[in-house]
Amino acid sequence: MSEITITPFKKQYESEVVDLIISIQNDFGVDVTLEDQPDLLQIEEEYIHTGGNFWVALSENHVVGTVALVKLGNGNGAIKKMFAAPAFRGEKQLGKKLLDTLISYCKDQGYKELYLGTVNVLIAAQKFYKKNGFVECSKADMPKDYHIMDVDNVFFKKTI
Repeated sequence: MSEITITPFKKQYESEVVDLIISIQNDFGVDVTLEDQPDLLQIEEEYIHTGGNFWVALSENHVVGTVALVKLGNGNGAIKKMFAAPAFRGEKQLGKKLLDTLISYCKDQGYKELYLGTVNVLIAAQKFYKKNGFVECSKADMPKDYHIMDVDNVFFKKTI
């Protein structure tokens, strides 16, 4: 397996990003379509130009992972679109590399807290977040400017 590179999103990656995210959501039975996620076709406008960011993980010039940051108010950020292709999970540490990239960026930019929502069926993702210093919180604890997806039912936060 070739080396993994984490790089900021470019428009040329859009179709691979969409395919990766939708296929993983479908694999886990998460009932979300591309129409439910119009941000996937407006990554620069929705994430980058609003003060956040979006990274892709590349292996052999193909997208094998993603993570996005939404800038919220009061020094808060939201982690969105964290996905790793099945062959790159676990021992390959792709999730950790993506998360470390995002957290390093957040520290450089002066973020104080990170928040995320996920789905209860994604047990491995929940374990991953806990292992990386996130603590479970209630939906009511989420910042008012955090956009909660209809499928999200487990929430986490981390002080950075």
